[in-house]
Amino acid sequence: MSCYRSAVRLSLFLLFIGIACNTNPVQQTPNAFRVALLTPGPVSDAGWNALAYEGLMRIKETLGAEVSQVETKTPADFEEAFRDYASRNFNLIFGHGFEFQDAAAKVGSDFPNSVFITTSGSTVRKNVAPMRFLLEEATYLMGMMSALVSKTGKAGAIGGVEIPPLKSTFMAFEAGAKSVNPQFQVVVSYISNWEDVGAAKQAATALIEQGCDVIIPNADAASLGAFQAAREKNIIAFGTNKNQNDLAPSVILASGIIDIPTAFLQMAQSVQNHSFQGRIIRLGMKEKVISLVYNPALKDRLSSEAQIRIDTAQQQIINGTLTVPSVEFSPVQTGAS
Repeated sequence: MSCYRSAVRLSLFLLFIGIACNTNPVQQTPNAFRVALLTPGPVSDAGWNALAYEGLMRIKETLGAEVSQVETKTPADFEEAFRDYASRNFNLIFGHGFEFQDAAAKVGSDFPNSVFITTSGSTVRKNVAPMRFLLEEATYLMGMMSALVSKTGKAGAIGGVEIPPLKSTFMAFEAGAKSVNPQFQVVVSYISNWEDVGAAKQAATALIEQGCDVIIPNADAASLGAFQAAREKNIIAFGTNKNQNDLAPSVILASGIIDIPTAFLQMAQSVQNHSFQGRIIRLGMKEKVISLVYNPALKDRLSSEAQIRIDTAQQQIINGTLTVPSVEFSPVQTGAS
């Protein structure tokens, strides 16, 4: 019997050792700074969502934060993901887009110790705020460029879902073009999603057939289709959100860029050091979050006089002497938390 008991004890010991050796424990530091990101599309889109993921990684590397990301598609998904992360004591949760603000406000009231940031919108609470990226400042300048290089006096804009911040970038693009040529036309086409490359290419092709010899897509992953059409028809295109010049270097003249990684890091630092305040946070060229980057291979499509005109307008935007038109989002106070 003693041999049996010894054998049992030895078996249990070996089993314990086996479990210990094959378990890969995840370190959970009670006081760790935790940051999560909800994106409406894949982070491989070379644009809007990719920038947000870069921002999340910047926070991880700089602040040593524990981070997590999930792709969400519907309002129900938005709320579920916000609630899940908040219930797990994440300090900061980004909803990457205008469409996340209602879910952020709803969940924010239940989790006052978490901060919810949407990258656009107008809903403000004590622990809920939008970051308003003034990409219009760059699209205005690209509109000016369009009027300076176009031979037909007509440009096409291809958008994903028709939401206020997207409409605002196209409105500024048109205003910039008309500041050079009051008769310039901008035709806008929305494909109602952010991922259908084929639909974006079809929309761009249709616009080109209507006489547009410049296109500006702002449709996340779907923008790749518009660039394909521009390349096949050999017309000028513009990139948005991320530096997309290398995606179609033979046709993309310039890109309007949002430095989302820097903006995300600044926001995370404000939450971590408890200086965060619920308000609309506007970030543009003056704050060095929005910039215009030429494709060096095509910059000579613009005369030296045209480049000086663009540079002058950009400096006026930074100085505040040139106000770019936009769709303004007034703060929506949805109650105190």
